[in-house]
Amino acid sequence: MDWRPRDQLPEDRQAALPGYCAGGYLQPESATGGAPLSVGNAAGSDAPIEASGLSARYSIDNELRLEGDVRLRQGTFTATGSQAVYNQASGKMALSGPMTSRGDGFLLTGESADYDANSGQLDVNTATFLIHAAEMRGEASHLSRPEDNLVVIQNGRLTTCSPESNAWAVVASDIELDQAEGFGTAKHVRLEVQDIPVFYWPYATFPIDDRRKTGFLYPAFGTSNTGSGLFVSTPYYLNLAPDYDATITPQYIYGRGLFTELEGRYLSDYGESVLQLGYIGNDGYYTDENPGADGERWGLDFTNQSSFGAGWGGYVDYSVVSDNDYLSDLNRSLDIDQETHLLRTGGVVYNGEHQFFESYLNGYQTITDNITDVQKPYSQLPEILYGADYQWGVVETVLESQYTYFYRDNDNITGLARSNGNRLRVLPEVALDFRALWGYSRPSVTLDFTQYQLEDYISDDDSFSRTIPVYEWDSGLYFDRQSTMFEIPYNQTLEPRLYYAYSEAEDQSFIPDFDSDLKSFTFDQLFEANRFSGGDRVADNNRLTAALTTRFNDLNTGVERARFSLGQIYYYDEREVSLNGQGADTRSDSPLAGEAVLRPLESLDLRVSGVWDARSRKTEIGRSQLVYHSDDYRYLATVGHTYDRDDFEQMDIGGVLPVTDHISVIGRWVYDSQFDRTAGSLAGIEYTDCCWSLQLVSQNYLTDDQQLENRILFQIQLKGLGGSGDSGGNIADAIYGFDERENRRFGRSGGQY
Repeated sequence: MDWRPRDQLPEDRQAALPGYCAGGYLQPESATGGAPLSVGNAAGSDAPIEASGLSARYSIDNELRLEGDVRLRQGTFTATGSQAVYNQASGKMALSGPMTSRGDGFLLTGESADYDANSGQLDVNTATFLIHAAEMRGEASHLSRPEDNLVVIQNGRLTTCSPESNAWAVVASDIELDQAEGFGTAKHVRLEVQDIPVFYWPYATFPIDDRRKTGFLYPAFGTSNTGSGLFVSTPYYLNLAPDYDATITPQYIYGRGLFTELEGRYLSDYGESVLQLGYIGNDGYYTDENPGADGERWGLDFTNQSSFGAGWGGYVDYSVVSDNDYLSDLNRSLDIDQETHLLRTGGVVYNGEHQFFESYLNGYQTITDNITDVQKPYSQLPEILYGADYQWGVVETVLESQYTYFYRDNDNITGLARSNGNRLRVLPEVALDFRALWGYSRPSVTLDFTQYQLEDYISDDDSFSRTIPVYEWDSGLYFDRQSTMFEIPYNQTLEPRLYYAYSEAEDQSFIPDFDSDLKSFTFDQLFEANRFSGGDRVADNNRLTAALTTRFNDLNTGVERARFSLGQIYYYDEREVSLNGQGADTRSDSPLAGEAVLRPLESLDLRVSGVWDARSRKTEIGRSQLVYHSDDYRYLATVGHTYDRDDFEQMDIGGVLPVTDHISVIGRWVYDSQFDRTAGSLAGIEYTDCCWSLQLVSQNYLTDDQQLENRILFQIQLKGLGGSGDSGGNIADAIYGFDERENRRFGRSGGQY
């Protein structure tokens, strides 16, 4: 059946073959000229029959008998055998011998076959077949092609395992493969593992190409010690039209009851929309834990991305849940992260060559009990942005503008934080942009104008403005030299940079804080005039940044192999503008901020950034991550460390390590040094064969109430059929590069039956 051990395959095939595969199928070059038997058109009476054999005899009853190395062809139909009898009057042919029929990527054999030259119908007894591209082989007591693109199999058996393996097979009494529709149907289907039946379906449909087909998807099941408990689900896919579909997933959760999720997708010429719903009518576990609560619970998420042409587009992202615990208890498919606030936004956007426009509405649903009313974010109803950038020679003009109406429920809020209202901010900028191969210089001046019209303000003077000029001068030089390192030619650069910013201090303590916050100090902030985010505070400045960057670029490929940057701010005045009534900052210099990126190999990446205080000789902020993967992504390793002196410190280690060609261990551990505890972990084992794989994973993670939840996840994938269970997505979220590894292992995962 065209199977070849690994050492008998061409070198390029051997190199591409995973280590867990013992060989592959190789079609003879002489067989690539025909068409697949299952997909070619019927020969029909218009095509002449060509036949040959070592001996031929023609009888008076219009029968032609061929014996010895018989070869037949009619149109796309080709076959060989040891004997053939052709009745010229009826157009029917009997081939025995054994018979073999080949096409492009298809092989069919049988003990005997009957062929009707007029209709193109073919009937094969005791058949075996092979589809090279899918690496799928099968057996049947009887195989028939009654018409174009239709194959009927009786007592059939299908598998993608090698001829030496019986790891799994799908067995059915009747199978129809309809290529015109792109799907197959089967009756009395059972899945056999090592020749032992493990599942049975009275009726099943499955795809035979990339087209979608209505039908059941593989079930999923799992368990956890809290929250969702033991569950089993049976998704059903609805291929409603070429441009929209839906998936309904009823699932039973122990202790909670029947929980149903629905996903609908719509694709148009303008964009894509996705609607996700979840509903449970009476959650018994929830009502037991929350006496008096309604057991009816639900969640909704709707997203849309649209492109209208000529630079215009639109978007919607709307999420809502029935209660604060819904996402931690029930969410399985809603594309919503477990945050403290759910965003509801929708808007239109324009991107032109020189202009930008965006208008949107933002709202939030708070889903935690640990936030007071004054800590809840403001809604933007609406927010309108407009920007423009034009350059005439060295003169560059930039305009940024923003109008926002801020609102939140303020019934239980007092003081300045009670304010709602309008804010208009306009920032025109003029710059001189001088650039050359050896460096650049860009002096600029920006006029930061803000107008407020407030409601529920602390005084009657609720309309006021703020105007602050901001002066900046950014400049840098570029030096380079060429050399070699480890016999690799590279180009090293040296890039000193000076950045100066000046703006007067102005009392802004009477302005409410709608969306401002103090930015985290990083290397990038060395070159930003405003140390506050949002628009309610404009920083006072009289400071100079000095920084130095050096890069190492591979001369052969142009790839940046290393980059090191270090910088510091020198202050000439105290910083008086603050949030929340904080006092002036009198320090004359900032901590050192730096970052380093190393990529000596395509498979190795190291990134480090941090802030170090020379006065206290302590690290204020530090982040580092090391990522390694082999070329085939079988080996994965990540090591990360995050540190904030005033907040937290965490260590993160994860990876995938092959123990043998077939067995790999999977793990991740997140340790919280501040609280001396495990913040999350994942440990599992994976077995991979050339035609199937199994993942068994135990996962721990912290819930909103800081309890460590445990759950067991597993996933089985059968090459060519898809998989069941629910572990792959969780591992991909936890371990960097795992999703790419899965794509390389099986190419396409998931499926229908």
